[in-house]
Amino acid sequence: MEIERWERSEEISDAEKKVIQETWSRVYANCEDVGVSILIRFFVNFPSAKQYFSQFKHMEGPLEMERSLQLRKHARRVMGAINTVVENLNDSEKVSSVLALVGKAHALKHKVEPIYFKKLTGVMLEVIAEEYANDFTPEVHGAWTKMKTLICTHVTAAYKEVGWAQ
Repeated sequence: MEIERWERSEEISDAEKKVIQETWSRVYANCEDVGVSILIRFFVNFPSAKQYFSQFKHMEGPLEMERSLQLRKHARRVMGAINTVVENLNDSEKVSSVLALVGKAHALKHKVEPIYFKKLTGVMLEVIAEEYANDFTPEVHGAWTKMKTLICTHVTAAYKEVGWAQ
């Protein structure tokens, strides 16, 4: 697979960090349900992504996925990683470190193509924007778009660092 050009993340201002953290606190209060919604939509929209998950790659419908304890566990892990990033937005080294670990694990251990992070973060934005529509003003959407790019930039940089070639 050809890796898209490596994106550079746009600097997230202090005001945008605050907006992200405030929005996230409401989202994270329902972390498992929101995480499950994100993963279900991700797998429905991008069924090829299921190939990386032996425990639920054969699940067909959203209802079956929603009932899966393994999917719920993975949703909590995804949301926990995002929570760590959001909580540490003022510590760029911590953000880089967390996302580098995620990227390296997915590149080396799980062999996940990096494009799936762009797809997943896009789905994450869609689900959050829908489920928290009253909070998702254009300002909030702009801040979260930068957050999406920040995640993808750091994760794909880790792929590049480990010499990803698939």
